Amino acid sequence: MFFRMIDKDRLPDLVRGLAAEFEVVGPVAKGDSFVYAELEGPGDLRLDFDSTLLPPKEWFMPPRERIMRFATADNEVVDCEVDAPPRVLFGVHPCDVNGLQLMDNVFLGDRPDPYYKARRENTLIVGVNCQPSDTCFCNAWGTDETHWGFDIFLSDLGPDYFVSVRSVKGAELIDRHVESREITHQDTRRFQEVTARFKASFPEPLDTSQLPLLLDAKFDSPVWDELGERCLSCGACSMVCPTCYCFDVKDVLDPDHAGGERVRVWDSCMFRDFAAVAHGANFRESRSSRVKYRYYHKQWGYLSKFERVLCVGCGRCTRACLAGINPPEVIAALQGAMSREEVAAE
Repeated sequence: MFFRMIDKDRLPDLVRGLAAEFEVVGPVAKGDSFVYAELEGPGDLRLDFDSTLLPPKEWFMPPRERIMRFATADNEVVDCEVDAPPRVLFGVHPCDVNGLQLMDNVFLGDRPDPYYKARRENTLIVGVNCQPSDTCFCNAWGTDETHWGFDIFLSDLGPDYFVSVRSVKGAELIDRHVESREITHQDTRRFQEVTARFKASFPEPLDTSQLPLLLDAKFDSPVWDELGERCLSCGACSMVCPTCYCFDVKDVLDPDHAGGERVRVWDSCMFRDFAAVAHGANFRESRSSRVKYRYYHKQWGYLSKFERVLCVGCGRCTRACLAGINPPEVIAALQGAMSREEVAAE
């Protein structure tokens, strides 16, 4: 990795240069919120955003994607091309860069998913630093920063950007499309000061050091029943999560039944029919069990396999949940339950 400096007024040059070679997607305003969308010009780009409604995963695993077309008469696959144009995803916060790495463990592991893989390989990542909102808790997981998983990373130092370049392709694009200069000791000092202020702007992080042990001890805690009473099973938390990857596959016939398409759509473990099987049985019939197993998968199951929790602390689930359920309060409730029970036992 090496470093450069770019004056802020040169950033549109970079965006225009990238747009000449790639489809450029970045955060744009949508009402009072922000979404990732294809940019029509540098003026659309909003790097002052707090968070986007949906995470970057939608550009690698779309909410609904066709994975093949088929002909019913011959029972043949007609088309299974992957839609993966050369793309730049511009303006990705550190937590979401980390989220894509967690998704990679799932979709690029022992049995790579060809659709996800094609889009990942055809997409360059331009990250950007941020300021935490009141729902962020990325510092609890160490996802408030990232040192890999991007091609270019922009750190806002006021009049200019401190640019971290991670890949050869990223270096080529910087050299080709924008005027940059070597960093100085003063630039490095300013970068360190901005980073220190960012770290200090977070509240005290969650105590997650003993979280696996806590979850082991609290599997039958009444906290899960209380959460089940509140949960609406709407699945909003899963839909906005940068690391939820459950999906369903459906065949959709054409009106004339001569053919159709197989589609993959996002699914959620919070839906009642997620664990439904034959003869009316359901492995997760109760809302409390669905809430519990979602947390156990993210904070324990994934950790046991990949040594990282499946959460980046972006806070989207907190903002989306109509019942006010969020990970920091759930963890605090479990820790509080343990404290009360220990006191009672004494």
